Amino acid sequence: MKILLLGKDGQVGWELQRALAPLGELRALGRLDADFARPETLRAPIAAFGPDMIVNAAAYTAVDKAESDAATAHNVNALAPGVLAEEAAARGAWLVHYSTDYVFDGTKEGAYVEGDATNPLSVYGRTKCEGEERIRATGARHLILRTSWVFAPRGGNFAKTMLRLAKERESLNVIADQHGAPTGAELIADATALALHRLRDAGPAASAMSGTYHLAAAGTTTWHGYAQHVLAEALAQGAQLRAGPQAVLPIATEAYPTPAARPRNSRLDTRLFETTFGLQMPDWRHHVNRLIAELAGQGPL
Repeated sequence: MKILLLGKDGQVGWELQRALAPLGELRALGRLDADFARPETLRAPIAAFGPDMIVNAAAYTAVDKAESDAATAHNVNALAPGVLAEEAAARGAWLVHYSTDYVFDGTKEGAYVEGDATNPLSVYGRTKCEGEERIRATGARHLILRTSWVFAPRGGNFAKTMLRLAKERESLNVIADQHGAPTGAELIADATALALHRLRDAGPAASAMSGTYHLAAAGTTTWHGYAQHVLAEALAQGAQLRAGPQAVLPIATEAYPTPAARPRNSRLDTRLFETTFGLQMPDWRHHVNRLIAELAGQGPL
């Protein structure tokens, strides 16, 4: 299997380099090799490599900045995936593309299933939703994997921010009315690799697996609950904090205004992905705990 990975330097892309390497010949490209702001230029590296699988981990993820930079977000999140899908369809290749809970408006009571109506609230959500639609319209075999609240040891993330602030402040105000599941980039990459392994083994029957799936950690929490868990786990790892879990104070979304609206409910039902590919999503705390342990191993928290 020849696999072309795009977006190799992002949180998910970095983990995918490790997870996909055992599956075949892997070529991983970053921003300097594949400019998603100029979608038509993506055709050349695909033609040069001739992949069986195109895995797109590139995205415009600056949710608030997208409100004032809609053109770039549209190129990267909507037009570029469409180009990738056109190239995949022309070659009979598969396209794996990552999408987001932001395609929903967050008003549903329970967890979202794949067939629920989309209604994005932000430029980011609208461009990601359009990217999905453009992929489907090409007829290319694809896995669109929607995920939520992604984190990784590499780069900035919510957990690192909470740890830094807990060292500086006596208390923290954290939103308590947005619900979701923090999902590790490591989990996303490993689950993707296992899904691709199943597709390869399925042969011609794999085409029936083409479609949209939800891929997120199990369980649910709020940003407030997430912060409390991070600080409790950090204390267990010997961290010296001014603000502990009980000093994390719940606030409403309205108390922390942002340029882009967030869905209040980001819970994603993953049963279709689990059933199709024979996997079970671990609880969100599993990879959060691994993150804290890894950070502790790098030096005092």
